[in-house]
Amino acid sequence: MRTFVLLFMSTTFLFATAYDQGKKLYFEKGCNGCHGFSAGGTNLYPPLAFRRKEFLTYKLKLLRSKQGNTQLAQMMIPFAMTLTDFQIDSLTTFLSDYHEKSKKSYIPDNSNTGGGSS
Repeated sequence: MRTFVLLFMSTTFLFATAYDQGKKLYFEKGCNGCHGFSAGGTNLYPPLAFRRKEFLTYKLKLLRSKQGNTQLAQMMIPFAMTLTDFQIDSLTTFLSDYHEKSKKSYIPDNSNTGGGSS
């Protein structure tokens, strides 16, 4: 039984789509720490979701070769240096084909039932 479970887990990883592998990498490598949970960017870091795959690939390979033209880009170099071509392909597939459901962080309570206080 143990062998079956290990075999199933390894074949699942082998047949995972590039999108799924890229999603896993996005969180494993900590990209969400700066670019946001949904890759939509933050006030300081750019959005990555829905960007063209070719653009993202070009930028990551440029950063991997230790070339960054801004201070923020240079901060990315250590992260990009660890990526293989396969990982870059998976990560850019996830970001360019992004189709996760967005989660609202705040849902206003528009009820008028009140709590009895003024």
